Amino acid sequence: MAGTAAPKRQDTRKFFENLSGAGKSIAVLTSGGDAQGMNAAVRAAVRMGIYVGAKVYFIHEGYQGMVDGGDNIKEATWESVSSMLQVGGTVIGSARCKEFRTHEGRLKAAHNLVQHSITNLCVIGGDGSLTGANLFREEWSGLLDELVQQGLIDDEAARSNSELHIVGMVGSIDNDFCGTDMTIGTDSALHRIIEVVDAIMTTAQSHQRTFVLEVMGRHCGYLALVSALACGADWVFIPEMPPEDGWEDSMCQKLSESRSRGSRLNIIIVAEGAIDRQGQPITSGFVKDLVVRCLGFDTRVTILGHVQRGGTPSAFDRILASRMGVEAVLALLEASANTPACVVSLVGNQAVRLPLMECVQMTQEVQKAMDEKKFEEAVRLRGRSFENNLSTYRLLSYRKADSELPNSSFNVAVLNVGAPAAGMNAAVRSAVRVGITEGHKMFAVSDGFEGFYKGQIKEIKWGDVGGWTGQGGSLLGTKRTLPGKHLEKIAEQIRIHNINALLVIGGFEAYVGLLELSSARDKYSELCVPMVMVPATVSNNIPGSDLSIGSDTALNAITDTCDRIKQSASGTKRRVFIIETMGGYCGYLATVGGLAAGADTVYIYEEPFDIRDLQGNVEHLTQKMKTSIQRGLVLRNENCNENFTTDFIYQLYTEEGRGVFDCRKNILGHMQQGGAPSPFDRNFGTKVAAKAIQWITRTLKDSYKGGRVFANSEDTACLLGMRRRALVFQPVSQLRDETDFVHRIPKEQWWLKLRPLMKILAKYKTSYDVSDSGQLEHVTRVRPKESKTSATI
Repeated sequence: MAGTAAPKRQDTRKFFENLSGAGKSIAVLTSGGDAQGMNAAVRAAVRMGIYVGAKVYFIHEGYQGMVDGGDNIKEATWESVSSMLQVGGTVIGSARCKEFRTHEGRLKAAHNLVQHSITNLCVIGGDGSLTGANLFREEWSGLLDELVQQGLIDDEAARSNSELHIVGMVGSIDNDFCGTDMTIGTDSALHRIIEVVDAIMTTAQSHQRTFVLEVMGRHCGYLALVSALACGADWVFIPEMPPEDGWEDSMCQKLSESRSRGSRLNIIIVAEGAIDRQGQPITSGFVKDLVVRCLGFDTRVTILGHVQRGGTPSAFDRILASRMGVEAVLALLEASANTPACVVSLVGNQAVRLPLMECVQMTQEVQKAMDEKKFEEAVRLRGRSFENNLSTYRLLSYRKADSELPNSSFNVAVLNVGAPAAGMNAAVRSAVRVGITEGHKMFAVSDGFEGFYKGQIKEIKWGDVGGWTGQGGSLLGTKRTLPGKHLEKIAEQIRIHNINALLVIGGFEAYVGLLELSSARDKYSELCVPMVMVPATVSNNIPGSDLSIGSDTALNAITDTCDRIKQSASGTKRRVFIIETMGGYCGYLATVGGLAAGADTVYIYEEPFDIRDLQGNVEHLTQKMKTSIQRGLVLRNENCNENFTTDFIYQLYTEEGRGVFDCRKNILGHMQQGGAPSPFDRNFGTKVAAKAIQWITRTLKDSYKGGRVFANSEDTACLLGMRRRALVFQPVSQLRDETDFVHRIPKEQWWLKLRPLMKILAKYKTSYDVSDSGQLEHVTRVRPKESKTSATI
């Protein structure tokens, strides 16, 4: 694999070629409530299973199909999972099954599995489905004994099927399973909610209305909380943290204050399981009646219902599910008699394996804490991500009276630098509001460093950023200008406006700009102030961060377009589309977009290729056209090779494929930078900017000496990035060595290890380093304290 080899680690790496599935049978089933992305998980598990030489079976209609047997258990082929990546729900069907809960039902199921020699189960479902699978495994040897006694199977069959291995993937839109950051379907459900909220906001503004939105989540408030955070809702009700007694007056007072400050609408989000401190339900109807009675506002209720389960899966869910599907097969191949049933999951962007029953027990403990009215405990058990969402929402949603605010007498400036990226505005809103809450005076700089040296700097207030979260692009204005040639004028502006700290939200230019500013501190004492950068660029090419604001929105734009293109191709048959994506020299969008769209080949700069590779790819597509899947998708990063241009590749494929397939090309261009930000980018931008401002507050206190701020150590000019599982503050000067400045990319990029995954799912023989795949971990209860330089997302 060109571009992914790490020579120094050769001896420690473990390749999955040593893991063979020959002679093994794996069955895949989906159970419980459906969730978008389940099909991507099924597709990945089936293809990975076939790839390693195992026999793979579908079990249709969940546990019901396992109990009924017959045609419900069918062998899967490579082609049978084609075209399902972009389909919501689950194409193999799911059902709630009472019979499987009985001993007789499980006995029938065991008999059906033994008849197909299936001893590996891949279960995609919620905690109920996974608990059922674990019980089935615990009873397995007893069930086989019974089947032998009843003469339904012989001793040989019992002996050869003596061990049942189970790996679970959590598919649930509620994100209510402990131990996992995100369950399959959650991100897509958030997409549905946010699409509705954005649409409702325009009509609410026209009529000065209040809208009460009810979202799913009977026992878990994740969807309500995150959508409230992503749309800047005025109030949110969740089961884990009921409002304080007397909330009715507080809420009405807040709504009327926001109207008196000029807001034309109010949004209130209610989880369907919302309760008060006494455990009584708080319904959307009750909230509506309260607002009408107390304030007389024109109020409407919208109950989203099953819309949230529907629709096509988001890019995030497809990638999450594809990675988990592959990881699940690896876990099954590595399982032995004494490994516990496990769930595969993502924490940060790391694949992990966790003992299934530990996660289930933890999930049940949350419910127990809620039943016992230990609400703080319930929030803590939900995990750090949930806690962070809640604390960030509280920080941003309620404006304290000026008399309650600490007076820091510090001035903090915020600016956007580089190309626009969706989510920048959410980050600016969050920074401004958290800054004001911390007692600072916040200043907005228009048009990046160019506006800075020209003096386009003005104070920005709480109300000025209302409604910013859902806006795409950059409302402050952004430019690619670097500060290096204008240092004197920038220093002068810092002096004139008495700026004590800088928050720069932007892409590669922002990073280079921060390096230039911090390097000039010796010459200009005005630059000796705390500076922090938050990465925001569609290209995701910033060293020191695995993800940047805006790249998720761009991925969704690419995935949506590829879906439409594939649809047109499957209509015409025997057609290959060549699609060019953005990203500069960074192949992130092309690679991850390719994984989410089910591309056959992706060309990127980081993995050099030559004419022989191109010929091999054409040959691969020619073979594919002989099967029932008669369409191809090829992605090309805009700068992957100066000579093998999109036109060149298009002409080569057209010539070489003559008589077998025809070609079309498509350059996606700036549509990847536009559009409303995805829920992930809104949320990520909001949380990261809040953390950045809290760092600024701490650093200002530490560097305030003798009546002025003086910060010139390297750890006072930082980049806040997501690294594996945590948000980390890193001095920009230390990131210099990790950067390829000519090609504007980090020297090492985590997503390159997803490339073999994409090739496997497109039926290429490749080498896959699994030394980084999830080792079995345990669910932790007592968590380490966050340090000053790192925090969990």
